[in-house]
Amino acid sequence: MADDLRPTGSTVVAAALALFAEHGYEQTSVEQIAQSAGVSRSTFFRQFGGKDDVVFADHELLLERLRAYLSETHENPWAAVCEASVQIFRHFAADPEVARRRYAVVRQVPSLRDREIVTVFRYERVFDEYLRRSVPGLDPVDAVAFAAAVTAVHNHVLRRLLRGSKRVPATVLEAAYDELLRRFGVHPDPEPAADDDIVVATFPRRMPPAEVARRLGDLRSAT
Repeated sequence: MADDLRPTGSTVVAAALALFAEHGYEQTSVEQIAQSAGVSRSTFFRQFGGKDDVVFADHELLLERLRAYLSETHENPWAAVCEASVQIFRHFAADPEVARRRYAVVRQVPSLRDREIVTVFRYERVFDEYLRRSVPGLDPVDAVAFAAAVTAVHNHVLRRLLRGSKRVPATVLEAAYDELLRRFGVHPDPEPAADDDIVVATFPRRMPPAEVARRLGDLRSAT
């Protein structure tokens, strides 16, 4: 997934966030944003529906790219979800100052906080729906649990970036997902057999039954 908005869109977003930080969200008008970004009022409304859409413009673009990425074929669906989330993190980590300004604005405006909650759920739902499509027979609880865990871990690491003054590399999130994949028993790399493993090609007991079936199917296809 690419990491930036269209040039004009990026300029408008940066200008809006700077004005929100300086004057406040409610006190900043669309006209002020357009003037600061060097675009017309009509151009602003053509690209964004309103001030709140400017704040969440990156998310709309990322959700679109997320769906496109997950529409492709991936050898391990669980790892693909984690990789997609890492790509989202990389987008915000590429310009942490803009991300921090957005975070500060959202925290101060109740309506934006509400929309952020809905936006987070939209990411989680995309992960959940992808897993159900990709792992036939998967228990919905397993899909929801993994999607929620991926989203929660992502937000935890992202908050470290937003609340601090230093960069947080994507490797931090990758390491967390590596552990998460092992906890769910769906890591693409095999792990040493444990005493309580299901003795079927050494799959961990905690691995969702639908994932066991999927991997067995892959083994049958390969032989």
